[in-house]
Amino acid sequence: MYERVGGTAWFETLTARFYAAVADDPVLRPIYPDDLAGAQRRLCGFLVQYWGGPTHYSDERGHPRLRMRHMPFAIGDAERDAWYGHMSDAVKAAALDPADEHAMLEYFANAAAHLTNQPS
Repeated sequence: MYERVGGTAWFETLTARFYAAVADDPVLRPIYPDDLAGAQRRLCGFLVQYWGGPTHYSDERGHPRLRMRHMPFAIGDAERDAWYGHMSDAVKAAALDPADEHAMLEYFANAAAHLTNQPS
């Protein structure tokens, strides 16, 4: 997937689109630090690695342990839905091959559900 979509540059654009939406989201913005650059860089690195690119994320931060890293943040249905909505929009804006888009959206839907840590 990493090669098919265009490598690191594609994931940089994806995460930039996503964080531009997060910056204005009343549900998600309070969860993030004032400066979104670090979060954007980490997400980009993780996605690059997850989808078959260089392993810089794990080299720098160790095992992703996504659920553990997100546990300090209250993530309920509203946060999950807002996060997935912005990521879905960011993926769809890339006009990928339909099969690649489907694979990405399925992954992000599952990831968003997995990181939910507050009862509905």
